[in-house]
Amino acid sequence: MTAQPDPTVQPVPASVTAQVDAADTTLSNPKLAVLSLGSNLGNRLETLQGAVDALEDTPGLRVTAVSPVYETEPWGVEPGSQPSYFNAVVIVRTTLPPGSLLERAQAIEEAHQRVRDERWGPRTLDVDIVTYADVVSDDPQLTLPHPRAHQRAFVLAPWHDVDPVAELPGHGAVAALLAGLAPGAVTPRGDLELQLPE
Repeated sequence: MTAQPDPTVQPVPASVTAQVDAADTTLSNPKLAVLSLGSNLGNRLETLQGAVDALEDTPGLRVTAVSPVYETEPWGVEPGSQPSYFNAVVIVRTTLPPGSLLERAQAIEEAHQRVRDERWGPRTLDVDIVTYADVVSDDPQLTLPHPRAHQRAFVLAPWHDVDPVAELPGHGAVAALLAGLAPGAVTPRGDLELQLPE
């Protein structure tokens, strides 16, 4: 009996794999990237852990830090109209270029049945690239840093937990940005924990 493929792992184009494998053997010049994870449908904690594991399984990418879990009311919708989100931030070291990292993030979302029917709609999984090294880009496919990260406690609070001296390019210290937001926007869930892959 042959082993079933892991449904959370999407194939990476051969050209990307070759490029990554060449870089990964030497770990030459890996970049640090910050990714935000969110889920408000299904088993939210299991989904977030699945995303962390799928990121770690990506050639040319290593997860170096996983934040505590926060619970957040949905953004941009009527209060009570959707379940609350579980949110976390992961820091990765990667030899993937930004566009390939975005493709991988979207493949992981799709593997968790992410549906893009409506803006601000509920979703099983959201994987956003917040920053990639110090890259600043207004490319509509991937704006870096994430254009709304400086306003979102559900990004800033977990990011601050894993990197208290982090800076958001163009906006300044994460600690100062977080201090400027309304208190109580996010709730720490000390009873929940994501595991850093072995």
